[in-house]
Amino acid sequence: MIASFSARAAGDPTKGKALFQQNCASCHNVHKQLTGPALQGVEERWSDKKLLHQWIHNSASVLASGDAYANTLFNQFNKTSMTPFPNLTDGDIDDILSWIAQESKNTPTDAKTTGTTTTTSGGEEEGGNGLLFGIITLILAVVALILMQINSNLNKLASEKEGVATPEPVPFYKNKAYIALVIVLLFIVGGYFTINGAIGLGRQKDYMPQQPIFYSHKVHAGINQINCLYCHAGAEKSKHAMIPSENICMNCHKVISDYSGPQLFTAEGKKVNGSAEIQKLYDHVGWDKTAKEYTKPGTPIEWTRIHNLPDHVYFNHSQHVVAGKQQCQTCHGAITEMDEVHQFADLSMGWCINCHRTTKVQFADNKYYSIFEKFHEQVKEGKIDSVTVEMVGGTECQKCHY
Repeated sequence: MIASFSARAAGDPTKGKALFQQNCASCHNVHKQLTGPALQGVEERWSDKKLLHQWIHNSASVLASGDAYANTLFNQFNKTSMTPFPNLTDGDIDDILSWIAQESKNTPTDAKTTGTTTTTSGGEEEGGNGLLFGIITLILAVVALILMQINSNLNKLASEKEGVATPEPVPFYKNKAYIALVIVLLFIVGGYFTINGAIGLGRQKDYMPQQPIFYSHKVHAGINQINCLYCHAGAEKSKHAMIPSENICMNCHKVISDYSGPQLFTAEGKKVNGSAEIQKLYDHVGWDKTAKEYTKPGTPIEWTRIHNLPDHVYFNHSQHVVAGKQQCQTCHGAITEMDEVHQFADLSMGWCINCHRTTKVQFADNKYYSIFEKFHEQVKEGKIDSVTVEMVGGTECQKCHY
């Protein structure tokens, strides 16, 4: 497999770094798994470089070809499709791969000064270590109880041998010390699960309600390539992305009255009649497709909101999309592959802060960040090579809570 890349094109790591930060850094890290896999050694994992290029341009086409590694990767990450990058040329991809190869030689501890993103301690690894320490502690507690019982029995045998009368030991279930220990352990375990439950209270990850009309983002944004901003115009201009009005839908569906795309299915696997769903839209807006005119008053479509933040949290779509240059997929997942939309991320404070700590700010030609002269000078002088959201105050409490 390594031999297949012996003739790899020599890319420009400097250009590759800028391209990586602009297109890849929100989901990938060279040394650590984020939304996508760690990219260290990525070229060696693919049998054909052309296939890797095709995967980056359009992962769906590689999956459709039946490539074993691609499908394994797809299943490993919960069947979340990689965002397609048709705008990247083969030369751009070679530049990115060249930078990844160069960056792979650095250790993860150097990541903050070399341009890669790292997660802070207290993430997945800490969680895994906490579980391991808990299991070890439980095993040691059991061993301690066994040793205490052995010690008691040995003391009893020694006393009997010396002719010293010893009282009958108190049964385990009547021993106050043991009962107190069990109560403390149950209190600790119960507290652990109670705190975890309280932390997750109100989060809606994977929430996927049934909507009044079966609207497929896969058909509209994926197959038909309708830009997200055509329907969600507020994403660039306001705090809210906005649910499009029925007039937006009717711009197309005055003409498109019958569905002729691939068969639609619900999450439960039930077939959906696309033309019947379009008729539901007509019923709401009062459109007669035969007469091709509005014949009765319309009624609002009562969509069920999926993504919902607490009232004490401030989030502005335009700031993230325009100033932060973030793609919709960063928070909403592979939206172009979803027939029924679900909440991709838990949208917790920890999730947001981790993103702010690892996401690089797009400083180049971005007037929003022109006031941060200090960082612009440090970048020019080579003291730093990138700026994270955290460095410009992205983890300060009042940024989201005020």
